Amino acid sequence: MIRYTLKCAEGHQFESWFRSADAFETLQASGQVSCPICGSTSVDKAIMAPRVSTSRDRTDEPSQDNTPTQPAAAAMTTPPTPEQIEQAVAKLRAEVEANSDYVGVEFATEARKIHEGEAPARAIYGEAKLDDAKALIEEGVPVLPLPFTPKRKMN
Repeated sequence: MIRYTLKCAEGHQFESWFRSADAFETLQASGQVSCPICGSTSVDKAIMAPRVSTSRDRTDEPSQDNTPTQPAAAAMTTPPTPEQIEQAVAKLRAEVEANSDYVGVEFATEARKIHEGEAPARAIYGEAKLDDAKALIEEGVPVLPLPFTPKRKMN
């Protein structure tokens, strides 16, 4: 797993984990990486400091460097309000529902078929058990969790 600090076109900065650098590139190229604040899919890697462990880090000595790190500086900005978060999630939901096919509890099966070329390539969303989602990720199927529960489609 690899963690990237990301930045959207609107200037929002956030972090996300990916299976590998290639997985990030694949998801980004297909427009599946989006800003959790505004929903923008115009997302790029932000400059980040490498995390290097040294013997000095392992001691109980306090650090002499008082320069704020990138995450600390980002924390000084005003966080979004609950209303802004709710609006962003609603916008994302509308985008997903308008541009994807709901496959319900068959999500893992359908995602695997699309990945293996047994079904036509298209954007889908649905529901999957945690074990099924983990298996998809381990198989290299590009999936990500949504910050909302899909509305169940009724016949």
